[in-house]
Amino acid sequence: MTPAGILSRADVLVLGGGPAGCWAALAAARAGAEVVLADKGYCGTSGAAAAGGNNLWYLPPGPERDRAVADRLREGGGLCEPDWMHRVLAETWDRVPDLALAGYRFPRDDVGDEVRSGLQGPEYMRRMRRAVRRAGVRILDHAPALELLAGPDGAVVGAAGRFRREPRGWELHAGAVIVATGGTALLSGAFGTDVDTGDGLLMAAEAGARLSGMEFSAVYALAPAFGVHTKGLMMAFASYFDADGRRIGELTGRRGRVLAAERLARGERLWARLDRAPAEQHDAMRRAQPNYFLPLDKAGIDPFRTPYELRLVYEGTVRGTGGIRLAGPGCETDVTGLYAAGDAATRELVTGSRSGGGSHNGAWAIASGSFAGRAAARYARAAPVHRVPLRALGRAGMRPTGPASGIGAGDVVAAVQADVLPPGRTYRRTGAALTDTGGRLDDLWAAVRAGLHPGTGPRSAIRARESAAVLAAARWSTVAAARRRETRGVHRRSDHPETDPGAEHRIVLTGVDDVLTGTEEVRR
Repeated sequence: MTPAGILSRADVLVLGGGPAGCWAALAAARAGAEVVLADKGYCGTSGAAAAGGNNLWYLPPGPERDRAVADRLREGGGLCEPDWMHRVLAETWDRVPDLALAGYRFPRDDVGDEVRSGLQGPEYMRRMRRAVRRAGVRILDHAPALELLAGPDGAVVGAAGRFRREPRGWELHAGAVIVATGGTALLSGAFGTDVDTGDGLLMAAEAGARLSGMEFSAVYALAPAFGVHTKGLMMAFASYFDADGRRIGELTGRRGRVLAAERLARGERLWARLDRAPAEQHDAMRRAQPNYFLPLDKAGIDPFRTPYELRLVYEGTVRGTGGIRLAGPGCETDVTGLYAAGDAATRELVTGSRSGGGSHNGAWAIASGSFAGRAAARYARAAPVHRVPLRALGRAGMRPTGPASGIGAGDVVAAVQADVLPPGRTYRRTGAALTDTGGRLDDLWAAVRAGLHPGTGPRSAIRARESAAVLAAARWSTVAAARRRETRGVHRRSDHPETDPGAEHRIVLTGVDDVLTGTEEVRR
């Protein structure tokens, strides 16, 4: 089904145009590969990274870096791996200067030195798109991938998808495929996550890849009650107030954000005011994260002087940890020819059971994308060329097993959100609630597999596949959370509030229709 004018073969195909996908494409092209990048949106503008400021885990070699690794090892619930952490820090340190060569202008501190530990998302991704194109990568915009293609030996040898703006599909054969499609917030509305529906997780699992860390998905962020901006940096300067306007003294700093989230999850109402920020920093804060202030300004609220109400917004695996399990240092998956990078891959290796949000995810996107790009290029050069008919692997939302049942993509997403998004159900989990949710999601999956048809146009086909991916991610997260009967990091069990020393291992998931669980020991 290859359309005219679309490259039918490449050495490396990258799925996703966020930071991880761009770094992967750039690394593969620099390694001599012919590369195509297919993005669901417009590469350089879509996704969470392009929507705001991005901190980086960016430290020079030496004691400061060693301390950072030691600190995260203590905080990561025993699931981090020091070798990966040092490799990510080293790769990030080596790659960030490439941004300067691409024209990115870093701010300077009081003594004139460049500050490279943070990036402005819009400019960052604009520069990355330019760098990728200059490296010779062909970009397919508004071209979401819907399924992977496999050869007779099970190796992944390409992908197929649809164009959003044209009534045609695309198919591309490749020596290697890198999944960098991001995590999923289950279409919660979290800022910049409208394209993060978990498509890559579903495609990889259909090919036989395993997932890991999906229980570490119960991640919520504070946002204005009428907004969706979930960047947490501004909340470091917040004071909190109850419904009667009384200041809650114990809610300050990072710990204050956690305690505020606990209260909101219990159904309390809270207000915030950024009155801990010195007046001389107000303009700098607005420049650093203008999107945070935009809805407040539109509502006529000066957040430095006037309290505004808060709510919790689900961020799932976008700011959480879980994703496709990695089987090697080049971000190989369990499937030959398939690689994963960024939020689509598990970040347990560098963040453990804590949220990977912020600086660690920023560095992980750069490093894992670069690792995957180089490794995929090496593999593609030696990969056999498949000249036989290939198998299309997409199932749920694409190839139903029965007649149309009347279930729609919107119905599927709404049902998932009703079970998973409410903080009262997911911020702190219980075995009873997980069993209840799991049963309903299993029934919904059976209905989707049998009766959710893709329709005839690109919009309906894409939405059907996205809804299936949202449901699949919710099922995996629920299964993993039920298996981990303890509290560890962002996985909080009210019925198992203590951390079990005997559970210092990973929960690994296999399968799509029937999900199996296993454990994997952490390499020290």
